Amino acid sequence: MTDSWSRRAFLSTAGGGAFLLGAPAGRAAADAAGDVHDGMRAVWRGLVLGGDPDIAAEPFRSRLAALGDMTGGWMAAMAPGPGSLWPDLGFSTDPEMLMQSYYRLRTMAEAYVRPGTGLTGSAALRTALLTGLDHLHAQAYHAGRAPYGNWYCWQIGAPQALLDLCVLLYEQLSAERIADFCAAVDHFVPDSAVGAYSGTSTGANRVDLCRVLAVRGVVGKQSAKIALARDALAPVFPYVTAGDGLYRDGSFVQHSWVPYTGTYGAVLLGGLGMLAGVLKGTPWALTDPGAQIVFDAVERAWAPFLYNGLMMDCVSGRAISRGLAAADVRQVRQDDHARGHAVLAGIVLLGEGASAAERARWRALVKGWMARDYYSRPLADESLPLASLIRLAAVAEDPAVLAAPEPVGHRVFGAMDRATHRRPDWAASLSMASRRIAHYETGNGENLRGWHTGSGMLSWWGATYGNGQYADAFWPTVDPYRLPGTTVSRKVLADGAGGDWGASRPDAVWVGGSTDGEFASVGQHLRGLSSTLTARLSWFFLADTIVCLGAGIRATDGAVVETVIDNRNLGPSGTHALTIGGAVQPANPGWSAAFPSPGWAHIAGFGGYVMSGAGAFRALREQRSGRWSDVNRSGSTSVLTRRYLTLWYDHGTDPTAGSYVHQILPGATPVQTAARAAAPGWLTVLANSEVAQGVRVPSLGFTGVNLWQAGTAGPVEAGGPCSVTIRERADGTARVRVCDPSRTRTALTVVWHRPVTGVLSRSAGVVSAVPGAVLRLEFADLTRSAGAAEEVVVRLG
Repeated sequence: MTDSWSRRAFLSTAGGGAFLLGAPAGRAAADAAGDVHDGMRAVWRGLVLGGDPDIAAEPFRSRLAALGDMTGGWMAAMAPGPGSLWPDLGFSTDPEMLMQSYYRLRTMAEAYVRPGTGLTGSAALRTALLTGLDHLHAQAYHAGRAPYGNWYCWQIGAPQALLDLCVLLYEQLSAERIADFCAAVDHFVPDSAVGAYSGTSTGANRVDLCRVLAVRGVVGKQSAKIALARDALAPVFPYVTAGDGLYRDGSFVQHSWVPYTGTYGAVLLGGLGMLAGVLKGTPWALTDPGAQIVFDAVERAWAPFLYNGLMMDCVSGRAISRGLAAADVRQVRQDDHARGHAVLAGIVLLGEGASAAERARWRALVKGWMARDYYSRPLADESLPLASLIRLAAVAEDPAVLAAPEPVGHRVFGAMDRATHRRPDWAASLSMASRRIAHYETGNGENLRGWHTGSGMLSWWGATYGNGQYADAFWPTVDPYRLPGTTVSRKVLADGAGGDWGASRPDAVWVGGSTDGEFASVGQHLRGLSSTLTARLSWFFLADTIVCLGAGIRATDGAVVETVIDNRNLGPSGTHALTIGGAVQPANPGWSAAFPSPGWAHIAGFGGYVMSGAGAFRALREQRSGRWSDVNRSGSTSVLTRRYLTLWYDHGTDPTAGSYVHQILPGATPVQTAARAAAPGWLTVLANSEVAQGVRVPSLGFTGVNLWQAGTAGPVEAGGPCSVTIRERADGTARVRVCDPSRTRTALTVVWHRPVTGVLSRSAGVVSAVPGAVLRLEFADLTRSAGAAEEVVVRLG
């Protein structure tokens, strides 16, 4: 995937479009005339265009007028010549520019067929479209031409746009043109492109390739292509245990080692929805029972990462660096909200092929996410294609759909080293890395400084505040060595350090954790990127706080090592008050000071922090400037400036045994933060070492322990590395959840030193559960659990 706009542009939802210019009467009429391909073409046209909005109502009136204006500008600028159709999109050596040229033509075709653009049915626009199509065909995209540069442009980007153009302009194209364009697609995307489920033909890419084949079959009336496209989807559906695809725990991975629910996952979601829509009711209908896995994934894989309409950056890979593209004449910002809106549209699309109950639930979720997105209103999102906008507007305006609240709960996505924690008033995400998952992904000149995003980056948002924290020019202006939550060496790294396409994977296996679905114990054996840094980090996610522990922090890089408690983006001119121990600190940029720990801090408009470890913590206000081109070579060169307020621990140069203990309290007031700091009995740190880390919170009945090796932490003893989460209930029962994040234990013994009178239930991986003065648990081969937790429910003595 080389262009985020292209993926979003094709995430449209199913529907009509029958009254748009030149639209056929639809599948029923075409089928009655005896040609199923014509009927499928009518349906695909509806999928691409999305329906017939009220062109006099906003936001459609303005969007359609803008589409016409933009198209008029492109018509005026078109100058066919050797190696280019437009002067700013020379494609002689860069197929990205060829792909972008087809994207422009496709957008122009929408202006031609959609009412309200001022160019609907324009003879001049028709001539420009045909001229452009012929020129690109003659110059580059034709049978016999050898591809160069990025494969994606030739096999997915350009042919998808070309085939959509063939559908939108079908009545304007001669049979000869159709044949030539189909021959070009056949040349660059032969049947062998889906011959094996490997390489670049997996996951979302496979869905994209199937889309090309299916629409090629529709346009060229070649049934065998359509059948091949349907059959080639089969490997996408089953859960995978390695590499690209959906995992049983809800993870979605692309490029073998990169969490990609938010971008490639969104393409898979929308692409399958469109294919299911065009194949429905035909001899090639999608009936594979494995497709239910994708339907289940809406709530298991995508929903946990959606919050107030945004898609959490931790599962968007290098797309986080695509804020403003230099080539985008409109300068429309891409961010976590825009990516979230695209996923919402994809969910609505997929819902057209789901059960009635699933469709109803999903539309309620989508309506809720749209209603709560106060920071970036989805119906005002200029990055959304009109088709997606039409579908989301239909959900928003449907009185039969009641907005659902945010889902609450905790999820550990062990297959992709991510976790999400969702409370009624806030949500958080955690990014880690291991042998399974890369520190970060760079490639195609994108995400050049995402080095430390997998080093324990902890992001969080409030229900009514902080939703622009990472959307508002965060990535080009933040200090890349001070991402919130991370422990890093300040050793200077080159842009793209570690290698392209997720090559930077640390030699660490203990990454993951255990959860009861509400609270969790998560840990990471940290190994720094291109660094000697090692550390043991744990996070305990609770009702109103995240307890953060670090131990064994050491390095020999000759550089300072820091742990970032938080780094809040205050916007262009923010002066949010910082209170330390009851005293308001200076608000001028450049101010910095050190404070003793134990202590507490509060940032107005965000929340509180309680530091209870030894040593000191530091605070800094700074004004930072950067360009999107600093983190993405295709980015805008305009300078952006944002203010930051950073809290961190300085472990010194080449530390040998650094550690920390602190809490983050999203949304807490200064009074609440001070009260937590003054209540040491609320939290007991059971251990914070390289052997074990653990905490106990009696008021919540919570005990959480991460054992890095055989050992003891408070009442929990284990014969090997594991993560344990215990919840004692008011009814006299307790749930004990145990997992092996390292995935190395073929047997494990865990002892909870707590009287237990009976075992009420146990999962299959628990071979023995013996109650008494202590609870003794024996587990079978945990390597088969893939990091997932086993559970025992007991009655307490």
